[in-house]
Amino acid sequence: MMQVLIVDDEPMVLKQLKFLINKLYPKWQIVCCSDSIQAQRSLESKNFQLAILDIELPGKSGLHLANYIKHHYEHINIMMISAYQDFDYAKTSIEIGVDYYLTKPIIKDELEKALAKYKNYTKYSNIVIEAINYIQQNYANKISLQNISDHVYVNSSYLSRRFHEETGKRLFDFILDYRLKMAKKRLRENKTNNISSIANSCGFNSLHYFSSTFKKKVGVTPKEYRKEAFIANEAENE
Repeated sequence: MMQVLIVDDEPMVLKQLKFLINKLYPKWQIVCCSDSIQAQRSLESKNFQLAILDIELPGKSGLHLANYIKHHYEHINIMMISAYQDFDYAKTSIEIGVDYYLTKPIIKDELEKALAKYKNYTKYSNIVIEAINYIQQNYANKISLQNISDHVYVNSSYLSRRFHEETGKRLFDFILDYRLKMAKKRLRENKTNNISSIANSCGFNSLHYFSSTFKKKVGVTPKEYRKEAFIANEAENE
C-alpha cells in the first residue's frame, strides 16, 4: 500500500491535503505531522514512498527535513509546498532532489497532476509494492530473488511471475533500471566522484559492466552523460 507522509504546521492544510489525496486515492495510507521531529519519528516506524513537506516549519525547516530524507531514506519521493513563490526556495529544492514544488493555496488539479506519477501504486498488490520498496531501499547491495521473496514471505517463483504480470517488467530488469536511474541522479549531482565509486554505490560491482550497460540503455557513456548534464545545468543558470 502506498504510504504518504504530510508535514505542515497548519492543521487546515493537513486536513485539506489528506482530504484531497483520499478522494483521489482512497487506498493510500496517510500520516500527518506538524513538525520535523514528529516526521522523523514517523520515518523510523513507517515505510513511506512519498513525503509532502511544507517549507516553513517550526524548528528545522522543510528544506532541512527534505535533505535529511534524501540522505537517510533515498527511495522516498519528495514534494515541497510553500506559501511563497520564491525562486531561491525552488532552486534549493531542485538541488536537494525534490520531485515537485507546489505553492499554496493547494489547487486540486495541480495536486492531481503532481500525484499522477504515483498512481500505479494503486494497481499493484501489496506483495509487489513491498518488493519494490525492498529494491529501492537495498539497490546499493547485492539483491537476489530469494532475498526479496523472503522479505515479502512468498515463494520466489510466485513472486517472479506476479511481479512481471503486474509491472510488465521482469524483476531483475526492474532492479537494473532502478540502479541506472540512481546512477544517473548521482552523475547529475556530483561532478567530482569518480565513475567507479558511483557504480559501486548503485549496486554495480564491475565498472566495465556498469559502463557497457549504461551506454546500451542510455545511449552515451556515464562520463558523457555527466558532461552533458553539467553543460545543460550551466546553460540554465546563465
